[in-house]
Amino acid sequence: MVTLATSDLIVIGLYFAAVVCIGFLAGRSRRDEADFLLAGRSLTTPVFVMTLVSTWYGGILGVGEFSYQYGISNWIVQGVPYYVFAIIFALLLAKRIRSTNLATIPDKLEQEYGRPTAILGSVLTFLLMTPAPYVLMIGVLLQLVTGWSLSVCVIAGTLATIAYLFWGGFRADVYTDILEFFLMFAGFAVILPFAVAKYGGWDFIAGNVPPQHLTWNGGNSPQFVLVWFFIALWTLVDPSFHQRCYAARTGEVAQKGILYSVIFWIVFDAMTATAGLYARAALPSIPQPVMAYPLLAEAVLPPLAKGMFYVGMLATIMSTLNTLAFVSATTAGRDIVARLRGIVGAKETTGAVRWGLAGMGILSVALALGIPSVIRLWYTIGTVAIPGLLIPLVTSYFDRWKAGSRMALASMASGWIVSTTWLLAGWSRDMGNPAAYPLGIEPMYPGLTASFVVWGTGLAIRNYRRATR
Repeated sequence: MVTLATSDLIVIGLYFAAVVCIGFLAGRSRRDEADFLLAGRSLTTPVFVMTLVSTWYGGILGVGEFSYQYGISNWIVQGVPYYVFAIIFALLLAKRIRSTNLATIPDKLEQEYGRPTAILGSVLTFLLMTPAPYVLMIGVLLQLVTGWSLSVCVIAGTLATIAYLFWGGFRADVYTDILEFFLMFAGFAVILPFAVAKYGGWDFIAGNVPPQHLTWNGGNSPQFVLVWFFIALWTLVDPSFHQRCYAARTGEVAQKGILYSVIFWIVFDAMTATAGLYARAALPSIPQPVMAYPLLAEAVLPPLAKGMFYVGMLATIMSTLNTLAFVSATTAGRDIVARLRGIVGAKETTGAVRWGLAGMGILSVALALGIPSVIRLWYTIGTVAIPGLLIPLVTSYFDRWKAGSRMALASMASGWIVSTTWLLAGWSRDMGNPAAYPLGIEPMYPGLTASFVVWGTGLAIRNYRRATR
């Protein structure tokens, strides 16, 4: 059981009040569509770093769940591949994205390949940015605080996030992210000294966790670990990365901001991995590993400090939830509905985004309650969307590697359809057991292969036609 003192509840209440107030106050200065969608393309390097760092690390309960189950392999699986692809993104794409002066990924797809590819890309982007895992996590934490049912807490957390985004748009997202950047680090800076004081240092951890928790793979198969590296390709197609680059003041701000962000992620990963190992060592029989951090806090933290730690977890989740909610709404309202209806006016587009917030909220709540596992939600969403988006989107920034419009659409559709079909085939046999997938192969691989083959064929046809002219 989790118990919170009055002082803890006051701290948590003040946090929610501060976030909502900041979100609504930020919206007072919005002026036009560019301001509503991209904060006027005004992000400086410090603001860029704070909003990207906090946004890209929302899965804190999932990190605790993974660390508790698999130990330091959490860092190999959930950390290292994302550092690598973030650096690649910074060096190869950040400046190119900012120089386009576009607003969204589907804008780029339409510019390069036409409307049909942009619309399919919008659907995949919407799926990729569905904030269901974070809606689930915020619901779990609110349930711990309030004692209400999970469904009520999921709905309440979603509504609280949508409210200030509905009014303030991306600027509200940015301003709340700045506050949450400091709070997420403060929360884990609180719990680690208390854990060390109660249990001791590394010797305690090494002597009380299973041996495989201190191995690189955590006892999992190499294929299982490798598929998470492929899921980290998410970084290259992640709309929040693209959105921040579009919103940066310059291309240099975007590039340097991502590189600086990697340093902060490494530090925060060290803190969260250590907390996860303490939870496994001190509490070896937790029935729900997703509760690793809250139960560790229950074991080591006094009142007020516990409230601060909960605020740190809430800030980590909500900073990502609000960004994903806004990008999902932008994709649904502006990139799908407005594009299909031919809406171009700023007022009408903003209205479509607001309707998109409502649709996003309903879908996210349904997914969170239907698949109540953060890791499975990450896995499912990434497996379905990444194979379709990756190759057409990344190559769109390099003229040498672009195929024709029809082949781009075919490549996107084939990657998405093959990976989704493969995933559903495995689920129909044994609810996602990797051994149940056709040929024992994770769905990401055939999806990416199909997309690559179609893309390579299109590229070969294009080069042949150029050579024979």
